Amino acid sequence: MSKSFERFQKRKLISSYFSVVLSIGLVLFLLGILGLLVLNTKKMADHFKEQITISVFLKDTAKQVEVDQLQKSLAMAEYAKEAVYVSKEEAAIQHSEDIGENFQDFLGYNPLKNSLDVHLNADFVTPEKLQEIADEISSKNYVAEVSYDKPLIGLLNDNVKRISFWILVASGIFTFIAVLLINSSIRLSIYSKRFIIKTMQMVGATKIFIRKPFIWTNLKLGMLGALVAMAALAGTLYYINDNFPELGLLNDPVIIAILFSSVFILGLLISLISTYFATQRFLNLRTDELYY
Repeated sequence: MSKSFERFQKRKLISSYFSVVLSIGLVLFLLGILGLLVLNTKKMADHFKEQITISVFLKDTAKQVEVDQLQKSLAMAEYAKEAVYVSKEEAAIQHSEDIGENFQDFLGYNPLKNSLDVHLNADFVTPEKLQEIADEISSKNYVAEVSYDKPLIGLLNDNVKRISFWILVASGIFTFIAVLLINSSIRLSIYSKRFIIKTMQMVGATKIFIRKPFIWTNLKLGMLGALVAMAALAGTLYYINDNFPELGLLNDPVIIAILFSSVFILGLLISLISTYFATQRFLNLRTDELYY
């Protein structure tokens, strides 16, 4: 009979520990995903900004040496990632493919111009800086026109600011919720041992002596929960990078190290603080209050 009761108690204890580890792991995983968004907000924003292109249309009278010189100077400019020359013939072929018919057949000539497509660095994709760049390039007498999508630039920058703000707000709210959830799980596990805590206190054990094994046990549970969350995060990162390699999530080991370290430390820190205050609460209760 006693062995059966001991097995029952052991299974109950293991089940309690498992639920604590699982809840900590799940909460930390979701918090890690949000942290991943926060740490990579600028990278994702930069990825979309760098899709913006300035098209520099050249006059038909432009000499090849002038075009080559302009292409080299643009490619070396701090605001540009690269400058690609597109001849009027290549542009005509691309345009025909886009509209599904050869427009030169009914026009009788090619109205397009030779151009340079300038791919920009993200830091320079703002309405003010793009206007300065466009004015600088337009000042050359062999440049016919400088074109870029002005409304899209303004919309993109506004949306990036808005999304960044709400991600930060959501991070703060979710961190608070995560602390509450982990704290509740640990408090429930300690609640089942409230009579043991009070019995130890009644026979003369100090608060530090009583609190120590609970803190150590829940630190280990917090560590296991953090490892579960880190394993899930690693799988998620691999999946995202495999399907969206252009985001380059695995290209920055420093950010990944910060993310995983933060998840691990946060798991230990929340477990430590929650256990301390949960045991302190039961230590301060009177014996008749333990039944409520």
